[in-house]
Amino acid sequence: MAWSGMTSYDLGKPRQRMGLYRTVLHEGLHDDLPRYLNRDLLLQLWPVLRTLVGRSVRAVWEDAFPQLPSRPRAAA
Repeated sequence: MAWSGMTSYDLGKPRQRMGLYRTVLHEGLHDDLPRYLNRDLLLQLWPVLRTLVGRSVRAVWEDAFPQLPSRPRAAA
């Protein structure tokens, strides 16, 4: 899935975890999604992750999964 750069990720490191999720969202095939993505973690990461993916990728994911917030929440 990663054509260049990192080929292994330490999921205990937030930046590497975010990098893996970004790569899977951009490059992953259908079977890769449940293999590499965790629903709860995706929901947690989405407010930042959505800013790291392209507009078309963001739109596809937010249209397919309404539980993903379409914009960052305002600070309380």
